[in-house]
Amino acid sequence: MNKKKRILVTGAAGFIGSNLTRSLLNKGNVQIVGLDNFDDFYSREQKERNMSSFISNQDFSFFEGDIRNMDHLLALPEIDVIVHLAAKAGVRPSILNPVLYQDVNVAGTQNLLEFARQKEIKQFVFGSSSSVYGINEHVPWIEEEKLMPISPYASTKLSCEMLGHVYSHLYGIRFLALRFFTVYGPAQRPDLAIHKFFNSISKGDAIPVFGDGSTSRDYTFVEDTIQGIEAAIDYKDTDFEIINLGNRQTVTLSQLIEAIENVCGKKAIIDRQPEQPGDVPQTYANIARAQKLLNYHPKTSLEAGLNAFYEWYLDNQKSI
Repeated sequence: MNKKKRILVTGAAGFIGSNLTRSLLNKGNVQIVGLDNFDDFYSREQKERNMSSFISNQDFSFFEGDIRNMDHLLALPEIDVIVHLAAKAGVRPSILNPVLYQDVNVAGTQNLLEFARQKEIKQFVFGSSSSVYGINEHVPWIEEEKLMPISPYASTKLSCEMLGHVYSHLYGIRFLALRFFTVYGPAQRPDLAIHKFFNSISKGDAIPVFGDGSTSRDYTFVEDTIQGIEAAIDYKDTDFEIINLGNRQTVTLSQLIEAIENVCGKKAIIDRQPEQPGDVPQTYANIARAQKLLNYHPKTSLEAGLNAFYEWYLDNQKSI
């Protein structure tokens, strides 16, 4: 009988982490060790709901702990693969508290890499961000672009990618940095635009719109992102890769609001605000490398993804 691969998912109670954990458990033949510290960026209650469908699964074990604490990591069972999704999130909050973001994101990732070295864990998948590209008009972005991050959050993600390269080079850890592009879908964090817009429009409240609505994002449905992460878990061909996981199309803020209005069946009340420091004017992924290395093929349209989020949102409101 084959031994089940044991995968550590950091940030397992969060948005992407809980969706990934559920998907892996549904596929079977794995054991998932979830680690989360229930950071107060948003409510513990939502994070516990995120895990409610699999918390009792016999192939899932949960540990409440902090990636900055090596004792918490050393208390974990034997691990075959690390999928590191835990982080202090958000561009704008990072500007208010850059030191904390450096501590959690960079020092925490360093700690996990050191844990991997000590325990001889040879597969490390890291959740990076499209924010590392900064302001760059050469769209769609390829992974070799010159990187000019413009927020502390973005700079921490770039620092983690380079730490991964160091540990890959020195210690033979296969490190895959996956640059996520504006992931959305069920269980999305309440501070993110799509969640905020649905919430405000449904309640008849004004939505803050920063700038003239022309900024654009490469919105990627969470199930498509997870397809890429799962392929990275099994990837064996090279020891270090940086890979875009986007949707290879871009949607303006105005187009997004119109699409959400169509799903809700209600018009948005716009509260026009100045552009925010740290926000980039556009994100747009070239995904040729992901297609080649991970057989990554995002297939969810914006309309289908927004409808899936709205169904979750309505169910979630009922459970509160």
